[in-house]
Amino acid sequence: MESNEPTQPSGASKPSAASTPPAPRLPRKGEEVEVVVRSLGERGHALAEIGGRTLRLKGAAPGDRVRARVLRRGRRGLEAKLLERLEAGAHAADPRCPHAGTCGGCSFQAVAYPAQLEAKGRWIEEALAGSGLAEKPAVAAVLGMDDPWRYRNKMDFSFASRRWVEESEPEGVDASFALGLHVPGRWDKVLDVYACRIAFPEAETLVNTIRRLAREQGLEPWDVHAAAGLLRHLVVRKGFRTGEILVDLVTDALAPERIEPLVAGLLEAHPEVTTVVQGVSSRAAKVALHEEERVHHGSGVIREELAGRTFEISATSFFQTNTEQAERLVGVIAEEAGLREGERLLDLYCGAGTLGLCLAGSSAHELLGFEVIEPAVLDARRNASANGVTNARFEVGDVRDVLVAQAHGELPRPDVVVVDPPRAGLHPDVPPALAGLGALRVLYVSCSPRNAVGDLLRLEELGWRTVAARPVDLFPHTPHTECVFTLEPR
Repeated sequence: MESNEPTQPSGASKPSAASTPPAPRLPRKGEEVEVVVRSLGERGHALAEIGGRTLRLKGAAPGDRVRARVLRRGRRGLEAKLLERLEAGAHAADPRCPHAGTCGGCSFQAVAYPAQLEAKGRWIEEALAGSGLAEKPAVAAVLGMDDPWRYRNKMDFSFASRRWVEESEPEGVDASFALGLHVPGRWDKVLDVYACRIAFPEAETLVNTIRRLAREQGLEPWDVHAAAGLLRHLVVRKGFRTGEILVDLVTDALAPERIEPLVAGLLEAHPEVTTVVQGVSSRAAKVALHEEERVHHGSGVIREELAGRTFEISATSFFQTNTEQAERLVGVIAEEAGLREGERLLDLYCGAGTLGLCLAGSSAHELLGFEVIEPAVLDARRNASANGVTNARFEVGDVRDVLVAQAHGELPRPDVVVVDPPRAGLHPDVPPALAGLGALRVLYVSCSPRNAVGDLLRLEELGWRTVAARPVDLFPHTPHTECVFTLEPR
C-alpha cells in the first residue's frame, strides 16, 4: 500500500525538536537582569525588551545598559527596579534631586532634556496615527524651556505620621513624622522632602523650616489610618514676575493657640513671605481643601503677571504651575486663534479666566467664559476688573448645559472657541453641540493628547478637521505635555 507521507531525500533525517531554538525565558520575580533601554514610555518609564516582552523601569535613559531586579510580571509585561547603570547611553543625564530614586514626581530626571522633548512629540504623533482621523496634522516640535529646572510656582506637600524610610537610611530610624510627597503606590506613607529641583527655590527652605517648627512645637501630623492629627497639608506658591510668596497651611481644626506660634516662627525665619493662609478641612480627602479659612498675615492673595495681564492668586485658585511656559502656551493659542477686531471669543472650562483674558484684550468684541466651579468664576471676574477688561463676562455653568442652551439660540454665536477640558476629555454630548456653534475656529487645549484624539475624531465625523497640533512642555522631567489642537469646519 502506498504511503501519502512525503519521503525524505537519501541521507537526510527528520528535523529534531532539539534543532528548534527554545522560546526565550521570562525572568522570575526577584531575578536580576541586564538590559539596554530602547525608549521612553508615556507613563514615565524607561522601556526595554527581554524574553519577547516589554520591561519597564524608572531612572534610566534610552541607550543605557542597566542592571535591574524584576518586581512583577503581568499582562503588560514586566516591571523592574533599577539597580545600576552599567553603561550610559547618548541621552543619559545625572539626576539633580537627591530624592529622584524614590519620589515619583520627576520620572525623567535621568534623561537629557532634548530626548524628553523628542519622546513627547513622538507620543502625540503616535496618538494621532492610531486615532482613525482621515486628516492628520503635522505635529510641531515641542516648545521646551531654556532652563527646565526650578519652574514650578506651586507645590503641594502632605503631613503624615508614617514616613517612608529610604533604603540608604539606618534601621530603627524615627519614622513618626513626615512632610513631603506620597511615594508612588503608597497612599499611607509620605517621603520627607528636603529638596525639590523643579520647585521655586524658596519652596525647599519653607518646607524645611515648617517641618522643624512643627516638630519643635509638638504639632501632630495627620494619621490617615486613624483620621486624626492637626497638620494635613502645606501649599506654597510664588509669583515669578512679582516675587510674592503665599503659604497655605491646611489643618484639621482652627486651633489658634497652636497654629499662631507656628506662623510667628515661620515669619521670623522668612520675612520674604507675603501672606500666610490657614485652611481648615475635616474631610477625608487627600488634597488641600478649605471648608473654613483664616488669613494670618498679608492679604490672603499674591499677584502674578502673564502676557501683560496681572492675576490675583488665592490659596485655592487655579493657575498654571509653570509661569514661563504658560506665557508661551498663551502665545501659541493667540497665534492659532487669530482674533480680529470685533470677533467674539467663547472660553469653555475657563477656570480663573487666564487664557481668555490674555487672548481677548481689546481686539475681541466680547469674551464669554463658562466654568462649573464657582470660586474660579469669582476669581475670573476679579481678574477681569483688575485688568480693566470691560468686554468680558464669566458665568457659572456646566459646559454640557451651556452648549445645550446654545442649541436653543440662547447664546450669541462665537467666532473662536477655546476648549480646555479636564484630562479625561469632553462629555459625549459636548462634541455635537460644539460642532454646531458655527464658529470659525475651535482651539482644543489638552493636557492629555492621547485622550484628546477621541474628541478630535468625533469632531471630524461632525464636519470638522484638525489642521494643527502644537505641543508646549509645561512639565519638564515628567511624561505630561500640553498640546493646542486647531480645528476648522470643512
